[in-house]
Amino acid sequence: MKSNLTQLKKMANTLRQDVIKMLVEAGSGHSAGSLGMADIFSALYFKVLNHKPKKPNWANRDRLILSCGHIVPIRYAAMARSGYFPVKELKTLRKLGSRLQGHPSYVDMPALESSSGPLGQGVSVAVGKALAGKMNRKKYFVYCITSDGEHDEGQTWEAIMTAAKYKLDNLIFILDRNKIQIDGYTKDIMPLESLKAKYEAFNWFVLEIDGNDIEKVLKATEIAKRVKDQPKVIIAHTIPGKGVSFMENKWEWHGRAPSKDEAEKALKELQRAL
Repeated sequence: MKSNLTQLKKMANTLRQDVIKMLVEAGSGHSAGSLGMADIFSALYFKVLNHKPKKPNWANRDRLILSCGHIVPIRYAAMARSGYFPVKELKTLRKLGSRLQGHPSYVDMPALESSSGPLGQGVSVAVGKALAGKMNRKKYFVYCITSDGEHDEGQTWEAIMTAAKYKLDNLIFILDRNKIQIDGYTKDIMPLESLKAKYEAFNWFVLEIDGNDIEKVLKATEIAKRVKDQPKVIIAHTIPGKGVSFMENKWEWHGRAPSKDEAEKALKELQRAL
């Protein structure tokens, strides 16, 4: 387990470097959330998910819905490193004709499971897929990455209520609680606490963890999978911009890409962390 954790941590660092390289090449994109979620995406793609990169439409695969589509660079990096497409294709992020659009496009790459961008809609898609899985008596899990900022949306809470009604125990939300959104800190834009109490009031099983601790991510997903008759949410406290000191916990990096000089500085810092 220890060696496996070391490999997952190294992969998270690699994914962060990929994100920096992608964003500076594209000249636009979302830095903070993508970097903050690298540990979770390393855990998901290289340990947690039941999937086959060479058979992306395998019927029994776990489904992963990225509701907060703006952090898709970290998903692309994890997909490339796990074998869905060549790593060199990452450089085409946001380019005309690329499969790697700035927000997930199911039309361009079906392995993404759904298109997303408008915040709040992905959680409803995830609930629908989980309900379909139940109706079809399938064994797969539906994981949904959702942001704290999109909990400002009423549709998010309608989906949460629906999941509880149908006791969707094949549904696991991973809530990126990084406390920032595009216009500022969530506490200033729309206070959200207590998210744990709110989910529990909607009859969800709630776990709260350090989302940048891969061991805790793995333990939380294992616990969540065992819980029956309730949908589950893992509230993952992450550091936006994690790994790059001048980006960490700064809301201004939510929707900003690094310049060439900033990217060079960020990459040197990440390489020293190995």
